[in-house]
Amino acid sequence: MNAEKRYDILSRLRAENPNPTTELKYHSDFELLIAVILSAQATDVSVNKATEKLYPVANTPEAIAALGLRKLKSYIKTIGLFNAKAENIIKTCKILVNDYDSQVPRTREELEALPGVGRKTANVVLNTAYGEPTMAVDTHIFRFSNRTKFAPGKNVLQVEKKLLKVIPDEFIRDAHHWLILHGRYICTARTPKCGACVISDLCEFKDKTELD
Repeated sequence: MNAEKRYDILSRLRAENPNPTTELKYHSDFELLIAVILSAQATDVSVNKATEKLYPVANTPEAIAALGLRKLKSYIKTIGLFNAKAENIIKTCKILVNDYDSQVPRTREELEALPGVGRKTANVVLNTAYGEPTMAVDTHIFRFSNRTKFAPGKNVLQVEKKLLKVIPDEFIRDAHHWLILHGRYICTARTPKCGACVISDLCEFKDKTELD
């Protein structure tokens, strides 16, 4: 796919959604961090259902650490891998309290050093909380990038690096949200809604007609 097509795609996605953001519900950088940790291999809907009960009770590193493992699990038990996530969250909260004055760090290295925080989680926090030009490639963005030929790659890191290389600066801050939402609701895995897609004529998927 050439640069002109990519520019047109991003322009249309921006026109359709000028102010995109994550569908995770949060009111602080810390709440966002915890929500993103919980969202690994889970839907945003399931995370929001859990955090809307958790955050009124505990929404700071000190408060969640004080809950303890058993009580924290009771709030997030409906989310996949909740046992491991609860352990990581408690450990992360203690690190934030002891080493960061209860603040969420603002560098990739510091974020990725936290239990339960990998590259994708760090990218989401850096982009959504701090406006950094990062690209968190999840299954939706990976599928979109390869299917449309926008930024094909064999793995998520290849796709991430290519997206950062080919997306113009004017789009980079919001591109993560545009692509994930498009992949989640339009360019879906099994039954993509090509008839409702605003970039259908620019898509380079060879067998696109078979998906209609």
